[in-house]
Amino acid sequence: MYDLSYLESLPNLLLEASDYLQLFYREQYLPESHVEARLSDIYQEYRRSRTYWQTPEELACGAKVAWRNSANCIGRIFWQSLNVRDLRHLTTAEEVFAALVEHIELATNNGNIRPHISIFAPQQPGKKGIRIWNPQLIRYAGYRQADGSVVGDPEHCEFTEICQRFGWQGKGTQFDVLPLVIQMPEQPPQWFEIPSQAILEVPLSHPDYPWFADLGLKWHALPAVSDWRLEIGGLSYPAAPFSGWYMCTEIGARNLGDVQRYNLLPIVAEKMGLDTRSKLSLWKDLALVVLNTAVLHSFAQQGVSIVDHHTASSQFMQHIEREAKAGRMVPADWGRIVPPISASATEVFHRHMENVCLKPNFFPPQDKP
Repeated sequence: MYDLSYLESLPNLLLEASDYLQLFYREQYLPESHVEARLSDIYQEYRRSRTYWQTPEELACGAKVAWRNSANCIGRIFWQSLNVRDLRHLTTAEEVFAALVEHIELATNNGNIRPHISIFAPQQPGKKGIRIWNPQLIRYAGYRQADGSVVGDPEHCEFTEICQRFGWQGKGTQFDVLPLVIQMPEQPPQWFEIPSQAILEVPLSHPDYPWFADLGLKWHALPAVSDWRLEIGGLSYPAAPFSGWYMCTEIGARNLGDVQRYNLLPIVAEKMGLDTRSKLSLWKDLALVVLNTAVLHSFAQQGVSIVDHHTASSQFMQHIEREAKAGRMVPADWGRIVPPISASATEVFHRHMENVCLKPNFFPPQDKP
């Protein structure tokens, strides 16, 4: 047996390593004696380098548990199915870019989307880590016009201008895919154009309104968050993009419907012949349903994975029950879990939630471009 009493006075990194290793061995049903031996090795490695290297198994388990602990995500029932790609050996921006394109292709899977995470090298003590500047691997540019309007996605105007200063030039359309901007430690950022054949996009139409297709709308099939940090056992992985599939309201209610985004509710309402002069007509609500119906219909037509908010709500309740049987609580941010439309018609609306931070977990970037 090993004497681990020294851990009480050790730095936070080693304390977090100890907490995580106990969780890891408990959930892997491994003997407690293995924890002590592994912690002794980590302590010796820390004395030499002020950090340590996690095994592939520790990394994979930590990534899955981080998804399980993510209070913002309604789709965590599938946390055990996460495909973990250990890419800590890559050392150049070109290698990272190639791996990100591969991530997009593997996760998209011709529309049969599978949850993936690609984990690059951890941040080293006193140094900056690998950084992916994009908030998501696939996002559309926003071009500010002289009259104050925006062509494309207003949320990404600033990032679009950053890319343009780097030398990238889009086509100026509503749906120009932004390049990936990758910055390796102690190096300037580099931008890379994503091959168009790697990106699956879904043209949007409506089952009852032929005019909807004439709006020329589309959206990319894969949501892949790319600028959040993954923390496991005291180590920070600043480049760890992860992806699942969309819930329809993310596209239909937020990306396309929000006033500060594509702001399509007035256009859809006008095409529907609704009275937009009075709130009593509930024109926004009716237009929101049409947008989300179009998204679900179009993704289904193209054979692309997506989930409606009612199904996602039921799945989340099932997830809570499963976790309770395993003796675990489910941290959740009520404001992020409850769908942005038909909220009280979903099961999660009526559920009390505790928004606590458990580790491993994902955290916002420490600084922005």
